[in-house]
Amino acid sequence: MRVFNAFDRLINEVDASLRTLFVKPATMRPSPAEQHKNAIDLTNAERINAGRLMRVNHSGEVAAQGLYRAQALTARTPEIRAQMQHSSDEENEHLNWCETRIDALGTHKSYLNPLWYWGSFAIGSIAGKAGDRWSLGFVKETEDQVVRHLNQHLTQLPANDIEDLAVVKKMKADEQHHANVAASSGASRLPLIVRKVFMPVTAKVMTTLSYRL
Repeated sequence: MRVFNAFDRLINEVDASLRTLFVKPATMRPSPAEQHKNAIDLTNAERINAGRLMRVNHSGEVAAQGLYRAQALTARTPEIRAQMQHSSDEENEHLNWCETRIDALGTHKSYLNPLWYWGSFAIGSIAGKAGDRWSLGFVKETEDQVVRHLNQHLTQLPANDIEDLAVVKKMKADEQHHANVAASSGASRLPLIVRKVFMPVTAKVMTTLSYRL
């Protein structure tokens, strides 16, 4: 079996980032929107708002790919590495679902996605280097904040936008599952300044800019 050196791993991560940013991923699970396809037409204003919200969600999934790949790369144990990879695979399905809805709503993915990916990759690397328990703690807090963010989107999306609501609800369930798994695997509670200042501020910057760009 070939042993990958640092250069090999770098090339692999660059390839993964390009696939995340420019190739629509395959998905094992059908999009939750499929069973509600073309349920109700939206007004132009509703479509624009929904498109921007789904673009924000797509950017969040791009960031999650960078985060989980970095944490898998720096994990101390095979078990945690496998757990991070499994979560990354599920987030990859979310990318597919969000991109499909973005296309259907007639908008575009965020132009800043490369920044979100590599910024999250850097943060994930730092968390991973701190140790598996801290890395899991970062997953737990990140997913908790994502769940709160998706709850907001469930109130901001048009009530008759059944397709996007179905996608967001399923994504929320998956993110909550990731948080629960991280907690049960021994996640350490992050320092207050990280939970209440650093993470909310960075999330606010990403969601605000992605909504517009």
